[in-house]
Amino acid sequence: MFEIIQKKVLDHSTLNHQLGLWRFMDKKIVFTNGCFDILHLGHIDYLCKAAELGDVLIIGINSDQSVSNIKGPNRPINDEKQRSLVMASLHFVDRVIIFEEATPYELIKTVQPDVLVKGADYKPEDIVGADIVKAKGGKIMTLDYLPGYSTTLIEQKIRNVQKNS
Repeated sequence: MFEIIQKKVLDHSTLNHQLGLWRFMDKKIVFTNGCFDILHLGHIDYLCKAAELGDVLIIGINSDQSVSNIKGPNRPINDEKQRSLVMASLHFVDRVIIFEEATPYELIKTVQPDVLVKGADYKPEDIVGADIVKAKGGKIMTLDYLPGYSTTLIEQKIRNVQKNS
């Protein structure tokens, strides 16, 4: 079973082959990305909704260095291998790929998704890669977050418990 999960985490060299198969089978490809440092109910809700928008869900995961640059020196809490395998273990996630850059722009250029998904805290016109998806006639979707769930809130709660111990 673990081998199946591991095979869902692609490297850049195998991505094009998989994309070619899905395109040949006329699959509607959905793409989203994020750090996904500590998986929580908000992530599950968001990713389930994203998966329902097409036939295939690909998740771009920020590399450890990328997360650290975005979130600060104390992040990520879980390394990129752990984060990618946890995401790949979800049955509604078809593939996961780690990207090193600050944004997934180059990855989106490679994937050419039919649907690009981000949280509703983004304006569609500000979503990285929206220009690529729009140019090919794809859709840009924003999804509401489940209120009260975030990795930052979990991290703060843990720090408060440690302070009070």
